[in-house]
Amino acid sequence: MNKKDLIKSILLFWQEKIPIDVLPRETKLPVDSGKIITVVGVRRCGKTSVLFDTIQGLLRAGVANERILFFSFDDERLSLKADEFDFIIQAYRELHPEIPLRDTYVFFDEIQMADGWEQFVRRIYDTETTNIFISGSNSKMLATDIASSLRGRTLQYEIFPLSFSEYCDFLKLDKNILRSTSVPFLINAFRDLTLKGGFPELVLTGYRELAKTLQEYYFVLLYKDIVERYEVKNIPALRYFVTRLLSNLSKPTSINKINNELKSAGYKFDKNLLYSLAEYLENVFFIYRMGRFSREVVLSDFTDKKVYFVDNGMIQALTPSYQDDYGKLFETLVFLWLRRKAPFQRGLLFFKEKKECDFILFDRNKPELLVQACYNFSDVNTRKREIDGLMDASVFFNCTNLLILTFDHEEELSVNNLKIRVIPAWKEMLR
Repeated sequence: MNKKDLIKSILLFWQEKIPIDVLPRETKLPVDSGKIITVVGVRRCGKTSVLFDTIQGLLRAGVANERILFFSFDDERLSLKADEFDFIIQAYRELHPEIPLRDTYVFFDEIQMADGWEQFVRRIYDTETTNIFISGSNSKMLATDIASSLRGRTLQYEIFPLSFSEYCDFLKLDKNILRSTSVPFLINAFRDLTLKGGFPELVLTGYRELAKTLQEYYFVLLYKDIVERYEVKNIPALRYFVTRLLSNLSKPTSINKINNELKSAGYKFDKNLLYSLAEYLENVFFIYRMGRFSREVVLSDFTDKKVYFVDNGMIQALTPSYQDDYGKLFETLVFLWLRRKAPFQRGLLFFKEKKECDFILFDRNKPELLVQACYNFSDVNTRKREIDGLMDASVFFNCTNLLILTFDHEEELSVNNLKIRVIPAWKEMLR
């Protein structure tokens, strides 16, 4: 079978398979924006399901199956070169010559697997149809690369493993935080999410084969998305680097220090390798690095950054020692909640002068929320440290929206005539 015929069979397979029953996510994609809709996120977080959910909406609105062109570039039977991309359009036209392409909704899944896809998508958008949806597992799709290649034609949406609200929806839990009979179930669900993570497949299977499945996710991400795509040769250095980042979870991390450790252990490589590896791990949404606030933008970009991983289950699968460190896992969950409010690494920093505040959420460069993540707020010294850090940041930023998120403690504090909300994170995440 030649490539075009194979593509025809793939297009027909998906047209006959839809509608595909998926659980809806909080992210809803617009279908009439006139823009290329870009959906990005780590592997297995549910990007394809968001595309299928969008297709479901189109079908409900009366769009015929034949007007849906769905194609996954992650199909192992195909390895299309740039000059072969047009086979997809040719194949669709030959299958449905009666349907103008301008009336078709085009969905390209895991498009980052194809080198040179940007020019292909731009040409289709400019000459054929504006109804284009693409997904991928590489953040270069939403940074300067896509901005320059698609020139303002895109709207970008970032997908994560399940939020707590989505997690409750998947488990069909009552999310009414005021209903006393629901609270124990919500607390237990939040504890499970904190310890086991929110990859949709695992949540739906009751975390069956949790560690094994997550290690397989990690293996594919490491070798297919990083080693193969970026042609990384020094795999031992990459694996050590990930392990070292895990050991420093939620703390400022000096790449230069790790570099010196590796050299002391006898590893030989270019001094810039680790900076490249950190960029690759961010590009595939495996880690996020959060900078320290500084009035000097240069310092904010280059001082040691805190590192968070995309999912707590993944952390536990790779480093079981965190099983009893609820504080680090809890802080990671809070980070991911805030990260959803500050898309694409914009507007979320930590603050450290004399004291430290975990998170500063900005809106157009103006601080709008100061947050401390504190799993256990009952210890006297812990309370003082968290409150002092929050007040230090409040004075510095002249911001009075102050929040301390805990696992189960709730009260309202008044400090220096300022109100501090102390509230369980699971409640705040369901508001």
